[in-house]
Amino acid sequence: MSAADAVRSRWLSHVTVRELANRPESSVQDYAEGSPSQPLSAHVLCWSVHRIGALSSSYLHRSAPNGSVELVCEVGEQPLLVGPQTGPLVRRLSPGATIASLRLRPESAAAVLGLPAYELADQIVPLDDVLPATRFLCERIAAEPTRAVAALEDAVRAQLATGAATDRTVAFGVGRLTARATRVSSVAASLWMSERQLRRRFKAAVGLSPKTLERVLRFQRFLALVHTGGWSRLGLARTAVALGYADQAHLTRECVYLSGLPPAELIRQTDIHCRGRHDHSPSFRALLAGTR
Repeated sequence: MSAADAVRSRWLSHVTVRELANRPESSVQDYAEGSPSQPLSAHVLCWSVHRIGALSSSYLHRSAPNGSVELVCEVGEQPLLVGPQTGPLVRRLSPGATIASLRLRPESAAAVLGLPAYELADQIVPLDDVLPATRFLCERIAAEPTRAVAALEDAVRAQLATGAATDRTVAFGVGRLTARATRVSSVAASLWMSERQLRRRFKAAVGLSPKTLERVLRFQRFLALVHTGGWSRLGLARTAVALGYADQAHLTRECVYLSGLPPAELIRQTDIHCRGRHDHSPSFRALLAGTR
């Protein structure tokens, strides 16, 4: 088994998500999320620290695609780089685990990593395979776990010092897709380029095509409304239409594909584990701006 395969084996498959959808999970956990320091905010969307209580049961953590590359470090384990995903990921977190992560802005993936972002689409690899300078990051974080986020920020800051720049055309396109439901053809037209050209630029900078990113961000808007409870004001059917889905059935299909759960179960589990307990506003703020 290769190092990448060994890393991936720690995460459960898409099929397993469905099989475990209704399995009860009881855990005591703490989650904090925040915005990066100002110099990094142009490239980093947010940081997070997730702690599972030492006397708690293990926790089945599900995550839907968010369009971004993430640097993830569980204290005491090998730091990982999670590429932009097109399906859900599930990981069982053990009692006492502390996981720090840094989520890059979608358009900054290639600039930070120094390679075409499409090479990391749907991949989970050791972080030092891509950023060799992070080879001893695990030891540094183990020695000072309270500085885990700072250590990840230092790694990104060092990489940016090489002078890599974000594709501004792609950044503009990502901004349009993030702010509101927008047709990719409209984004391409506003940039005076063909959809084919836009796709090529997005794949290199983000790792996903504009259409795939639009799909992912639309579902992230739904997740934001689930976390805030905003969906309940309209109900699922009208929320689906407001977000640009054809109807509630369309939203349900997307929800199962991108999270592994139907909407009702996703809402139920969010209410149990997250809503009212964890603040996700740094990662959802820009997405919610277009739903008001």
